[in-house]
Amino acid sequence: MQRIDHPLASSSLGSSRSISSFHYGTAGSGQKVYIQASLHADELPGMLTAWHLKQQLAALEAEGRLAGEVVLVPVANPIGLDQNLNGVALGRFELASGQNFNRHYPAFAGEIFAALQHELGSDAAANTARIRQLLLQKVAAIQPASELAALRQQLMQLACDADVVLDLHCDCAAALHLYTGTPLWPQCEPLARYLGAACTLLAEDSGDNPFDEACSQLWWQLRELARAAGSNAAIDMPCLAVTVELRGQADVSHDFARQDADAIIAFLTHRGVIRGDAPALPALVYPATPLAGSETLLAPHAGVVHYYLASGCLVQSGDHIADVIDPINDRVSAVRANRAGMLYATESRHYLTAGQWLAKVASADAFKSGKLLSA
Repeated sequence: MQRIDHPLASSSLGSSRSISSFHYGTAGSGQKVYIQASLHADELPGMLTAWHLKQQLAALEAEGRLAGEVVLVPVANPIGLDQNLNGVALGRFELASGQNFNRHYPAFAGEIFAALQHELGSDAAANTARIRQLLLQKVAAIQPASELAALRQQLMQLACDADVVLDLHCDCAAALHLYTGTPLWPQCEPLARYLGAACTLLAEDSGDNPFDEACSQLWWQLRELARAAGSNAAIDMPCLAVTVELRGQADVSHDFARQDADAIIAFLTHRGVIRGDAPALPALVYPATPLAGSETLLAPHAGVVHYYLASGCLVQSGDHIADVIDPINDRVSAVRANRAGMLYATESRHYLTAGQWLAKVASADAFKSGKLLSA
C-alpha cells in the first residue's frame, strides 16, 4: 500500500488542506478501481465502509490476490468536513460559493472528439487508451481558481482513467440504492445484487455533471458524437461509475460497514480485480428503473410528519406513506404514492415546511425531463 497526500490550493492565508489517497496493487497490471467516500461530507456511512475496505485491501495485497490497482480515498471532502455551524455539519454545499460538492465536474467530450476524431479507428482498446491519455492531460491542465475547484480537479485526476468508480454517499433516511448511467446497467447489475440494493436509478444526463457522470458520461457522449459525424470508431463503455447510497445518515455502524465492504470486495472479485472465487450472485431485489421515473412526494403544508412506511418497501398507487399534521389548525393531510414502485428514501427530519420533499418512489414510468437530481 502506498499513501499519497495531495495538497489543495488554499483560498485563504495561513490554512491548507489535502486529500489522502491509498493505493493497493500495481498500477497498469489490470483494471483500475477508484473508490471515494463522503464527497458530501455530512454523509458518513461511506467513510466507515472505506476504513473497513482499507483493512481488507491491505490483507488481499499481502496475499498477492490483487490483479489490478485499487485507489481508495476515505475522506473525499476535507473542505465540507470542516464546515460546522452551531454544532450542525454542513457538508453538502460549500459555504463560500453555495455550490453542491457533487456537481459541476469538468466535461470534455466535445473537445476530445474534436481532437481525436481522425485518430479513432476500429480497435476499441486502442481508442480507450488514447482517449484516457488525452483526458488525463486535460484534467491536469485545469487551473483551479478556488479551493473547491482544486478539490474537483484532484478527485478527477485520481478517478478519470479508472475502469470502476464507486462514489460512496447516503441519503437522509433510506434503503441502500444506486445511481448509474443507463448504458452501464449490465456492468452495474452484479454490484446491485451483491449490495442488496433496493433500487438502481438510471440516467444518461441527470443534470449539472455530478462526479460519477463526469467519469462515465464522456464515453457514451463520444459514441454519440462519432455516430453523428458518420464515424465507425469503436468506443466501449470502459468506466463503470456508480453513486452508491449507503442507506441514511444515521446508518453508521460496523455491522453495515462490514456488510457493504464485503459486498464491494465480492463485486471486485466477480470482475476479476481480486483473484479467487466470487460468491454466488444474490437475487436482484428490484429491477433498475429510470431516474426520470423517480417521484418526489412533497409536504402539502407545514407540519410534523408521521411515516406509516419505511424506506425499502414496495408501494402501490394510493398507498398511504405519511401524514403531515398542522397541530395549530388541526389539519391532517395524507401523502400517498401516485405510482407503483420502490419507496427508497424519506426525509429524516419530522418537521417540514410547505413544498419540502418527504419521500421518493422509484417507478418504471419515466415521466420527468430536465434536471433530475435535487440541489
